[in-house]
Amino acid sequence: MAEKTLPTYLSLDEAAKVMSLSVKTIRRRIADGTIPAYQCGRRPIRIRLDELEAALRRIPSARW
Repeated sequence: MAEKTLPTYLSLDEAAKVMSLSVKTIRRRIADGTIPAYQCGRRPIRIRLDELEAALRRIPSARW
């Protein structure tokens, strides 16, 4: 039986560092639905690393 790996959850500070963004921008992306976030009761907000990476979108390259 294969061992199931658990998802990695990041704090807002950690997510901001991973994405090279401010915490304020991370909060804005959560508010607009771009980045899903989770909270259990009154505990701090957490973001799954795989969903944070999935929120990135590729920008088409321009030909110079």
